[in-house]
Amino acid sequence: MASERIRPGRYVCGIDAAVGVIGGKWKVLILWALHEYPGIRFGELRRQVPGITVKVLASHLHELEEDGIVHRVAYDEVPPRVEYSLTETGALLNKALEPLGAWGRENIMGGVDRHPEPPGPDAAEG
Repeated sequence: MASERIRPGRYVCGIDAAVGVIGGKWKVLILWALHEYPGIRFGELRRQVPGITVKVLASHLHELEEDGIVHRVAYDEVPPRVEYSLTETGALLNKALEPLGAWGRENIMGGVDRHPEPPGPDAAEG
């Protein structure tokens, strides 16, 4: 059974619409890589997103292209060359994700543990 992609008009709010475009682990990482390396080729993009499979990367790039987030340029060369970059809409989406990245750096990557271990039995004695 083929999955149905959600299209405009079927969202309940702006967050729902944004997640509909970038949902999942890989799409935000693809957006980050395309921002860092505009005009990147498929193989290099795959190296910039460790752990992603060829199939998943190709599928997500196609979906992001359909959604107007990614621009694909195929050059008439031998061997074939294809480059990917963000559209203006994609760049705006990536900019909207910057606060989320800042939150991750401050709260996760920086070693800040917002949920420390509960105090042990000796902690009440003071």
